[in-house]
Amino acid sequence: MGLLSLAIWTPIVFGVVLLAIGRDDQARSVRWIALIGAVVSFLVTLPLYDGFKLGTSAMQFVEKAAWIERFNVYYHLGVDGISLWFILLTAFINVVVVISAWEVITERVNQYMGAFLILSGLMIGVFAAIDGMLFYVFFEATLIPMYLIIGVWGGPNKIYAAFKFFLYTLIGSLLLLVAFIFLYVKSGGSFDIVTWYKLPLGSTAQTLLFFAFFAAFAVKVPMWPVHTWLPDVHVEAPTGGSAVLAAIMLKLGAYGFLRFSMPIAPDAAREWAWLMIALSLIAVIYVGLVAMVQHDMKKLVAYSSVAHMGFVTLGFFIFSDIGISGGIVQMIAHGFVSGAMFLCIGVLYDRVHSREIASYGGVVNTMPKFTAFAMLFAMANCGLPATAGFVGEWMVILGAIKVNFWLGLAAATALIFGAAYTLWMFKRVYLGPVANDEVKALTDINSREFLMLALLAIAVLYMGIYPKPFTDVMDTSVADLLKHVAASKLN
Repeated sequence: MGLLSLAIWTPIVFGVVLLAIGRDDQARSVRWIALIGAVVSFLVTLPLYDGFKLGTSAMQFVEKAAWIERFNVYYHLGVDGISLWFILLTAFINVVVVISAWEVITERVNQYMGAFLILSGLMIGVFAAIDGMLFYVFFEATLIPMYLIIGVWGGPNKIYAAFKFFLYTLIGSLLLLVAFIFLYVKSGGSFDIVTWYKLPLGSTAQTLLFFAFFAAFAVKVPMWPVHTWLPDVHVEAPTGGSAVLAAIMLKLGAYGFLRFSMPIAPDAAREWAWLMIALSLIAVIYVGLVAMVQHDMKKLVAYSSVAHMGFVTLGFFIFSDIGISGGIVQMIAHGFVSGAMFLCIGVLYDRVHSREIASYGGVVNTMPKFTAFAMLFAMANCGLPATAGFVGEWMVILGAIKVNFWLGLAAATALIFGAAYTLWMFKRVYLGPVANDEVKALTDINSREFLMLALLAIAVLYMGIYPKPFTDVMDTSVADLLKHVAASKLN
């Protein structure tokens, strides 16, 4: 079995084992098996980075086996500089999420842990698949465990939120399937994604494909105005569900633009770039303003995610190497930072059982260690230099300014809005005198919570101080993508 198959199937096998043998009276053993499974699943991804060859845009660690031979569907896997880091990020976040649920989840523990492990494997499958139908199967299959995570372990309106999440993402995906079938026919019966890149497609075909891809991926990002499902889902999802949703699942949509929209329909991508840039700027500015008036911490961070992902799509569609690289770096950084912020909210919610900002005040007085972590993640969310949140945003703004000064200036306003809503929330929750008896009774983080937050803090600081390993991996693949997009495919 190849490395990519190990990365995909190791967490899935552990998840299935937990579903099969675990019971609530064995919760302690279930948690340890889940942790071992998550750690092993992360460790098997590390050789991918160690063995990755720089200086080539070709797919690496390729595996290919017949699956549905009648329709030329293959179990075809491979990674390049665009997808590699997302596989490692997914496996890493899964470890943190398992640790976060150690004491919080007390019912159906095996099902909760199993769902996250299976979800992790399926998301890695999305990033590794280079067969169109295999990609689609993994892409859609991720909905099932997340739907159950929200619907079973969520808040009071969990059924509504789970249904809204499933419905929004499913409708767009149906158009994705239609696009794939069209490409299959056009290519003479092939689902190979690299083969699709070489197809000579007319202007109309490219435009229809671009908007079919847009329907599937824009909802997933989510871009304005199809972002409305995200705050509702975040509010109702359990802490681990929110962390994975923000850190990884939103990235599936942005990754789809890079893997499908831009290389398969490059002329349409250039023609409609103005629309993508406009929608991205609305997300950056308008949604940032919406975040400022939120009273629920989870909603605030959810809207923050929409704004930050607006930076990602903006970086992609200015068609510059630093812009696309910045967008990818921002995706990785957002995975660390947003996941950490949702886990911090979860730490407070576990103690006070409220996400309302007004329920807190002066938390630093009773939880100084926790507040130090929360401050680091808040600064990263603001885009403070030397944190992961700064690197991608700075690259995107620099790329935008090279294209158009006013475009770069508009994008830079996100740093102001991001600082405004993040610091305003931090001030009201953590600073000042103790606000009430519940805050006065709070206890600081335990060793498990410290480990969970420390892992993310190390990642945030390492990426902020030394981003070179991240950018080196993606440089050649980004340059190749830009070269491909610049070459017209109109026949």
